[in-house]
Amino acid sequence: MSHPEIRYENGAIALFFLDNSTILWYYISQYLRFQLESGLLFLRLPACENGHLRAPNKREPMRDLLLATTNQHKLEEYRAIFSDLPFRLLSLHDILLKMDVEETGTTFAENAEMKAIAYAKASGLLSLADDSGLEIDALGGAPGVYSARFGGSEASYETRFRLILEQLKGLPAEKRTACFRCVIAIAEPSGYCQTVEGIIEGSIADAPRGEQGFGYDPIFLVPELGKTTAELAPEQKNRISHRGRAARLAAVLLKNWPVSSAGGV
Repeated sequence: MSHPEIRYENGAIALFFLDNSTILWYYISQYLRFQLESGLLFLRLPACENGHLRAPNKREPMRDLLLATTNQHKLEEYRAIFSDLPFRLLSLHDILLKMDVEETGTTFAENAEMKAIAYAKASGLLSLADDSGLEIDALGGAPGVYSARFGGSEASYETRFRLILEQLKGLPAEKRTACFRCVIAIAEPSGYCQTVEGIIEGSIADAPRGEQGFGYDPIFLVPELGKTTAELAPEQKNRISHRGRAARLAAVLLKNWPVSSAGGV
C-alpha cells in the first residue's frame, strides 16, 4: 500500500494514494476517523489557515457529544431522541475510552454529575451521563440509586423482580405505586455541568410482562395504558419514559449550549 496524502478540497477532506485511488473516511471534530485494513484509526490534526487542512465550514457546525454509557439500550434510546440535534453522538467505544466511574453518590443527580464530569475531563469532549432507577413507595423509595445493584451486583433482573414482588405480595394496586426517575448531566472538561430530570409515575405489576425495553420495564405498569413499559414499542416508550422526558429537556440544553473549546463545542 502506497503512502497516502491528505487533502482538503471544497469543504471536505479526502485521503489520496499515489495512484489517485481513495479510501472512504469522514471528519469528526478534532478527530479524523477512517477505515484502514488494520481497523479504526484516530488522528488529531492541527487546524491550518493557509495549508491544506482547515476547520469545517462554520455555517454548518457539527459538534461532538460523548454519550458516556456502555449500556447499548441507552445508547439506542439517546441516538433516537437526539437524532435531529447538530451533534455527532460518540460512544465510549468510538473514542476507545475504557474507564469506569464508581457511583458513590446518594442521589441520582450526584451520580450523573460525577460521571459526566469524569468522562468529560478524560475525553476532552462535552459529555452526557445519566443515573436512573426505580422508586417504590411501599419500599420507602427502594431500590432507588441502588437499582442496578439491588439484590447484589451480579443478580439477574429476574431475581430482582422476584425479590420486589415478594415484598409487595398481597398489596392492593393503590399501595403498589412507583416511579421511574432519570437525571441527565451534561458536562464540559472544565467541570461546568448542568442537569435535568425526568419522571414517569406508575405502579408495580403483579408479574413481569412484555419483551421490549430492559431493566425493570417488565414490572413497571403504566396504569393509563394498562401496559408495562416492556409492552410498549420503542417509539411509544421514548415519548413517555423517564429517560425520554429527561432527554428532551437535555436536548433543549444542548440546542442552547454555549460554544467553547471543548471537543469542538
